[in-house]
Amino acid sequence: MSSAPRARLRASSWTWLRRSRPPPSPQPRTARRPMSESVLSEMTSGGSHEPGRRRAARKRRSSCLPILLVIVIFCVVTAWFARSAISDVRDMFAGPEDYPGPGQGEVMVVIDPGQSVSSMGTELEELDVVASSEAFLEAAAANDRSTAIQAGTYLLKKKMKAVDAVTVLVDPANVVTTAVTIPEGFTVDQIVARLAEETGFPARQFRRVLARPQSFGLPSYAKGNPEGYLFPATYTFSPADKPVDMLKEMIARYEQALGDNDIEAVGASLGPGYTPEQVMTVASLVEAEGRGDDMPKIARAIYNRLELPDGGGTNGLLQIDAAVLYALGTRDPSKLVAPLRDLTDSPYNTYLHPGLPPGPIGSPGEQAIQAALHPAEGDWVYWVTVDCDGTTEFSATLEEHNQHEPLDPSTC
Repeated sequence: MSSAPRARLRASSWTWLRRSRPPPSPQPRTARRPMSESVLSEMTSGGSHEPGRRRAARKRRSSCLPILLVIVIFCVVTAWFARSAISDVRDMFAGPEDYPGPGQGEVMVVIDPGQSVSSMGTELEELDVVASSEAFLEAAAANDRSTAIQAGTYLLKKKMKAVDAVTVLVDPANVVTTAVTIPEGFTVDQIVARLAEETGFPARQFRRVLARPQSFGLPSYAKGNPEGYLFPATYTFSPADKPVDMLKEMIARYEQALGDNDIEAVGASLGPGYTPEQVMTVASLVEAEGRGDDMPKIARAIYNRLELPDGGGTNGLLQIDAAVLYALGTRDPSKLVAPLRDLTDSPYNTYLHPGLPPGPIGSPGEQAIQAALHPAEGDWVYWVTVDCDGTTEFSATLEEHNQHEPLDPSTC
């Protein structure tokens, strides 16, 4: 038999044997032993070592908390410093805080004499005129005129750009003022009315101050009577000035007009001696009667009437119309109807009462005050205005005086 058939026979026999072999019988399952309660307890509870592991985990977690807290705090602090540093750098390049302008509303700002630019900046920041004093100082440093800012009251806006605020302050024309002119010869009543009209303060506020002479510096020799001592001039008042401030300034201006003269000493050296009040009364009469270079001569004529026997033929009567008008409470010459001595029995009626009236009849200017302090030398007793130019003729006797034709005011 050949080999090939035998091979096929072996293969087929093997196949037959595999197919004819019976399948293995199933093995019986071994029954599991029931778990003991201890094992079951360990499985359900996580094992006998689980509580220890939980404690260890909790311990590890609690030991990490401080570290985490430190990390958080470090991060917060670092972030804060970083933010501050960034802000500082930004500010360094951006410049001081400033408003964009142009501003709104109105703010009265008072600059005091000698006030520093730094102090101005602080005040403007407090008033919310500028955003920061630094911005104001920077703007002022860039303006050459900022070193010459004048004292006074300025009208500014809130939330202005700093450079705009500086521009307002360096211009003297922006000082807010009220100019009040008090003419020579004005009485206290006229002065109060003018001040009230120009400043907006009620007249009663000025009168309240006048009732307290020491509050505004009235000299003691005035004996509480302000007539004649509120010096006539043009005054510049700021919105910050109150009635008492205005009256103080007028008294200060009067004292300035006296110059180096000690009115008490000079008055005592004149003739028989005059009190400061009497000197100022003479000055007020001179102011009413004369002008310019004539004033020292009129002062001398008044003193002569007071000092010469029989008043140089006048019986000591000064016969000054302005004093009678003062007694009548008017400045209207048409009220002077002859005979003047009968118009009023007031002590200010110099046609009725010899000697000086009780006090000044108005506020004399500097020329009249100096004329009363330093009268011209002469024997004049009479004077009269003869033309519309104000030419005055002086005479020592009544006869000479009557040779001059007095001026008729209606012709001027």
